[in-house]
Amino acid sequence: MDEGLLVIRLVFGLSMAAHGAQKLFGWFGGHGLKGTGQFFESIGIRPGIMMALLGGLGEFVGGLLLAAGVWMPVACALFVVTMLVAIVKVHGKNGYWATSGGIEYNLAIIAVAVGLALTGPGTYTLF
Repeated sequence: MDEGLLVIRLVFGLSMAAHGAQKLFGWFGGHGLKGTGQFFESIGIRPGIMMALLGGLGEFVGGLLLAAGVWMPVACALFVVTMLVAIVKVHGKNGYWATSGGIEYNLAIIAVAVGLALTGPGTYTLF
């Protein structure tokens, strides 16, 4: 079980950290704070750059914490809050399926985060 939790934490945590790095730094094909902030402004999330910073930090820091297996409740809460905002402000109006821009992906992230928060990190953690 501990090995399985480690695999989930590493893949999920590092993937979420990479999503945050797209927003924060423009890495991995992202648009950085300015571009993400402009997109946020265009969909009514204001102030755009500040909200891009908060969203990016939630994903980046939460992802690194999760991968390390430390402060799991904090890491998972960061994902849940970020995804709830995405559902309310962007995806909720598009239905369920991700192919239509819906909430499918966001709900999957919430489910993994809540599941890991309830399960804990397992034996293999950084600290």
